[in-house]
Amino acid sequence: MKGGGGGGGGGGKRRWKVLVIGVMVLVILSMLVPLAFLLGLHNSFHSPGLVVTLQPSTPYESFSRINATQHSQRDVSERVDQVLQKLNPVLPKKRDINGGSRDMNRTSISDSKKKGVPVSPALVANPSPANKTKTEVSYKGVERGMVSVDESQRTCQVKYGSYCLWREENKEPMKDSKVKHMKDLLFVARAYYPSIAKMPSQSKLTRDMKQNIQEFERILSESSADSDLPPQVDKKFEKMEGVISKATSFPVDCNNVDKKLRQILDLTEDEASFHMKQSVFLYQLAVQTMPKSLHCLSMRLTVEHFKSGSVDIEDSEKFSDPSLLHFVIISDNILASSVVINSTAVHARESKNFVFHVLTDEQNYFAMKQWFIRNPCKQAAIQVLNIEKMELDQSDMKLSLPTEFRVSFPSGDNRTDYLSIFSRSHYLLPKIFHKLEKVVVLDHDVVVQRDLSPLWELDMEGKVNGAVKSCSVRLGQLKSLKRGSFDANACLWMSGLNVIDLARWRELGVSETYHKFYKQMSGGAEPREAIALKASLLTFQDKVYALEDKWALSGLGYDYYIKPQTIKNAATLHYNGNMKPWLEMGIPQYKSYWRKHLNREDGFLSDCNVNP
Repeated sequence: MKGGGGGGGGGGKRRWKVLVIGVMVLVILSMLVPLAFLLGLHNSFHSPGLVVTLQPSTPYESFSRINATQHSQRDVSERVDQVLQKLNPVLPKKRDINGGSRDMNRTSISDSKKKGVPVSPALVANPSPANKTKTEVSYKGVERGMVSVDESQRTCQVKYGSYCLWREENKEPMKDSKVKHMKDLLFVARAYYPSIAKMPSQSKLTRDMKQNIQEFERILSESSADSDLPPQVDKKFEKMEGVISKATSFPVDCNNVDKKLRQILDLTEDEASFHMKQSVFLYQLAVQTMPKSLHCLSMRLTVEHFKSGSVDIEDSEKFSDPSLLHFVIISDNILASSVVINSTAVHARESKNFVFHVLTDEQNYFAMKQWFIRNPCKQAAIQVLNIEKMELDQSDMKLSLPTEFRVSFPSGDNRTDYLSIFSRSHYLLPKIFHKLEKVVVLDHDVVVQRDLSPLWELDMEGKVNGAVKSCSVRLGQLKSLKRGSFDANACLWMSGLNVIDLARWRELGVSETYHKFYKQMSGGAEPREAIALKASLLTFQDKVYALEDKWALSGLGYDYYIKPQTIKNAATLHYNGNMKPWLEMGIPQYKSYWRKHLNREDGFLSDCNVNP
């Protein structure tokens, strides 16, 4: 019994010794940890995971939330340093926070379903064929592939295209700079207040900080712009800056200040990201949606057509006479088609030899016919065709306008171009105009400034498509072209102004070749626009006759810096890009070239408030 009791007492002593050692270890650690933070060793500790909102490459992708668990405390220190630098001279420079270099997360954004209104397909290209950098191709807001370039290196233009150019040209002065400065001071004061409040000897400073914080909160609750601020706000700035300067002269809890300042940085980044997404979405909505006034015009003309029982006198012999000069316009926009026809006929030597064929859809067919009955164009003949009612051996007879692709270069000069290419409707032209041998195809965002009659005298050397080539982008730079053999150094061609040899087209079976390529490339996850681009480029390889650059000038729908003399010398102006001249978002200095060919005397324009 005694032996058992003695064993129990020895065990109790051992447990008591273990507890004493444990308490001593905890005391030592409690002293070492704060010391380690003061010496800067906290830079090696990992901070808890931060949820960072990354901006997708298009505004219609779902907002991607990436858990950035790889950020280190060293990363956070530099972010705090950046905030402190922005707040100078509010905070004294002697209390700089040193931080290491910031490592940017390299993330890949997963494919997401397209949402909202459709947008122009985007295509990211390498600056040169020799460049080995991977590129991405996205169509209608669907991102495809991965980019081996840091997200931080991709400029606004690469992400959002012409929106960034429009934003720079339409900047408005900031109306809440003082309000924003007040918010910054309020965050800094809140960051230091808990540490100062724990100091019994600084009760006066604590009261002053609390009063200033409450005063700033009250003012900010009533003010959203600088004009809302009270008259004596400058004195309140001085008081707040004074108490913050005093607070920074005392040793404070760095962890608490770091946490508070990190919050302001995260909130600012999230707010900027949100406003950027919202702005891009509204911009795309404005450029992709038909204005209410144009919709009104179409409806009024349609009603007028059926009310008046208008009968247009069609000269069927002219429409199929191969000796005349035939132009084809594929459009669902009444005003745009009218401007193209008016500008072409006005500059013609003999407009009586000009025949215009407007291909449109069923919705706009009667409105388009009524417009040209009310507004004839000199002696030119105009035929309006409903492509959806044509009896051709094609399953897809829907109107398809030329597709525009945004071509962006993630490195180099970070420029952005817009490439327009033939749609599926273009490959129906040989069947629709089976009696014609040659036509000129004009996009509806084109303005003509010279007589186009000489285009019929060109010797196209057996080529099918006469077009102005753009050598700023070459086939080899488009990484999406992985199938089939092609010349990597071949320049891309543009739609807008195209001389089409229909006889040669039929002889070479261009439409059949296109449909063959399209069928071969279909079946995967790629959108139709991506397939159509590749099929078109491969179909017309070695079949394009290069027109002189003077025949067409492109870029008036996105480039703000085209010289007036260059515009004056061009035979045709192509408003490719998002900022079309009939939209409010159009580039102001280029709208006059388009407006002067619009018949503004028609009563329906004023009734529908059409004022492009």
